[in-house]
Formats: sequence, structure tokens, C-alpha cells
Amino acid sequence: MTLDDLRVFVAVCEAGNLSAVARELSCSQSAVSQHVKRLERETGLALLERRPRGVAPTGAGRLLYRAAAEGLAGLGEALRQLDDLRAGAGGTVRIATGATTVRHFMAGGVAEFRARRPRVALRFHTAGSSRRCLEAVRTHEADLAWVTIGPDVDGVEQRPSCELPWVLAARADAPLARRESVSPAELAGVRHIELPAHSTSRLHLEGHLERHGVRLDSSTSVADWDTALLLVELGLGHAILPALPGWGGGDVVRLVPIPELPPLRAGWAARQWSALSPAALEFAETVVAHLSDV
Repeated sequence: MTLDDLRVFVAVCEAGNLSAVARELSCSQSAVSQHVKRLERETGLALLERRPRGVAPTGAGRLLYRAAAEGLAGLGEALRQLDDLRAGAGGTVRIATGATTVRHFMAGGVAEFRARRPRVALRFHTAGSSRRCLEAVRTHEADLAWVTIGPDVDGVEQRPSCELPWVLAARADAPLARRESVSPAELAGVRHIELPAHSTSRLHLEGHLERHGVRLDSSTSVADWDTALLLVELGLGHAILPALPGWGGGDVVRLVPIPELPPLRAGWAARQWSALSPAALEFAETVVAHLSDV
């Protein structure tokens, strides 16, 4: 029993005539008949009965026709969707992100991709941290994840896409806010708003500060970078943050570079880049292209 056998059988049931199907398929009536006979041999049942003007399915034939017609329709739809995936015209791209990722890193890229590929569904999953984003990719919950680049993770490939210099966020009326830059040693006495515990960015920051002999004390912590900036604005202390795209400080808060700290790297993670759909690859490339314009 082959797909061709089933396709021919369905066509015969719908046309009610062997010769009409033969003309449609540009083959002989005998060839059409052979497809039907092969199915009858395998099922051990008569599937068609001859009538004065053509043929009609038997009771067994009607059972096979309904199942085959439904299955072939589903298969045809699946093949059309696969064609869309191959062409990048349809399908779904699942993206795991942190709390502030879309706003700072993806806004322009998402808008351009949506305009170019309106039939591709974008599914965003807020994972809250790079570690959770990487886990979402590793466990097949997401195709892509935007992460702070960290140690290698089994089953996941990370690709750096941008570097984020560290800055001190301070209220404009604070002494350090008037500086062109600050050194790690000058951070020892600040009232610090700390980054999320166990986050890649916090581990990166603390590791480099320790090399300068600096350990920060804090009585305030936040879940994301935007909240840290808001608390600085409210006067709760200073924050040491990566300089995110779209941040420029303002009248209330100043962002002072800390050039001695190596920049944080951010980028995409996927299980295997070569296995991503064309739509997922295009989405990732579009986001990165917009970052270079920020």
C-alpha cells in the first residue's frame, strides 16, 4: 500500500469513474485499476463495485475512502507548512527572553521582521534570567534565546552579538555623577542596588570587582536592570549596570562609564544553529542587524 495507491483510490471514489481519473493523471485505465487492485489484495476486501455508469465504493471502500481522504488532506497541509518553513514564509519562532530584553534589544528587529514575514508567528516566553532562557532552549521549549553570554552549556550553542560596557547609574546630584568615568576602587563605598542573585551579569560583575579588591555591600536588590535604574532615580542608591541600547541617562540619572571593567557580552543561543528553520535564522539576523544601528 503506497501513498499513490491511496491518492488514486480517493480520486476514483470521488470521480466514480476509472477512465476519468486516468485522463486526469495522464495514464491508462489499466494503471488506475492496478492501484485499486493492490489495495484490495492487501485488505482482502472488495473496495469498488461496478455500476452501469462507472464505479462506487463498497462498504469497506467507504471506510478506507474516509480515512484516506482525511489523512491525505492532513498530509497535504503538513507539506504546505513545511514548504512555508523552508521558504521562511510561515511557521512559528519561539523566543525565550529576560524581563527587559524585547524593549532594549529587539524592538526594531521585531517590527521589521513582522512587516517582512507577517505569516510567521512569534511566541515570546519570558524566562526571567539567562540561565532559565538557556534551559528553555535546551529542553526544546524555545528555538532561540537572547542571553548574557556565559559558560558553555551542554546541548546549547551561544553566539555573542554585542558588547555592553559597564556604567555607574547615579542621580545627577550625586558627586560621582559629575565624573567622566569612575574606577572600580571608587565603587567600594557606594550605596549599591544589586543585580538579581545568581544572574550571569551579577556573577560577571562581582568576579571582575573582586580582581580589583572591591566587594560591594547592598541593602537593595532588583529583578531586572530597568527596575535598578528606576530605584536610582528615586534616590535609593547607585547601580552598576551594562549600558543597554536605548539608555541615555537623562536629567535625573547619569550613566558614568567604568572603563576598567570588561564589557558584558550578549547574544543568541540555540540548540544547533544549522538545524534552525529559515524563519528563526532570519529573525535572529534581523535583530542583530538592528542592534548595529542603535
